[in-house]
Amino acid sequence: MDNHFTNAQRAEVLTTALPYIKKYSGKIVVVKYGGNAMVNEQLKQQVMEDITLLWLIGVKVVLVHGGGPEINDLMKKVGKVPQFVDGLRVTDKETVDIVQMVLAGKVNKDLVKLIQSKGGHAVGLSGIDGGILEAEVKNEALGYVGRITKVRTKPIEDLLENHYIPVISTVASDHSGNSYNINGDTAAAVIAGALGAERLIMMTDIAGILEDKDDPSTLIPRITVSEAKKLYDKGVISGGMIPKVDCCIEALDKGVGVVVIMDGRVPHSILMELLTEEDTGTMVMKG
Repeated sequence: MDNHFTNAQRAEVLTTALPYIKKYSGKIVVVKYGGNAMVNEQLKQQVMEDITLLWLIGVKVVLVHGGGPEINDLMKKVGKVPQFVDGLRVTDKETVDIVQMVLAGKVNKDLVKLIQSKGGHAVGLSGIDGGILEAEVKNEALGYVGRITKVRTKPIEDLLENHYIPVISTVASDHSGNSYNINGDTAAAVIAGALGAERLIMMTDIAGILEDKDDPSTLIPRITVSEAKKLYDKGVISGGMIPKVDCCIEALDKGVGVVVIMDGRVPHSILMELLTEEDTGTMVMKG
């Protein structure tokens, strides 16, 4: 906090946050973590500070993460060229082993360590652990890219009940023992819906839904599902934003209170979203 703040100004900041703390204390908030906030070290530190602070004031935070850049790095080291179809990684048997190794191993445990270095208590899981995420082949052309068929929330709920932050990597399995790479936004939406989360925060590398994708000043701060569907027809929601908004709608359909597509490049954007009146992206609501 700025050293020029007076004690009265500091107190005002804290008391202004009080209604929001009361609103979210004891409630489940799912954060989908990825993009620039994941590769920028300073932003990564701030995101973990935000999550730890929320946990300390009684919010039941669930962190769902991907790790695309680190997967690409390891693939290049072993001589494999990453391939994508419609934004989804083509995942052969060797690639799914790399995905599982990077997401469930390195990235997951690095995030757990970072949260704990901030004073939080975190436990790392993958969608495979406890059968949290079951999946089947989504598209034969994509290989081991999964479509989620079942969610078991009990391992997550047990951790929340015992005051831990579940940190979940987006890999899944089936009854035959195959592993699947799961789109992070989809996994977060399905997990948030199954948990009946109060809010799902989807961190991205853009300001939110824009009326003009090249002009951040055209940010749409709040939108209903029916309004969003009209923007598909107008071409306002296009390209990579389509699957993201689809995930928002799916989460709301499954029982999530509100979904926010948030600009993860903004420092402490999670705290601003939950504990102030500031809009840090686009809030998608039922209706």
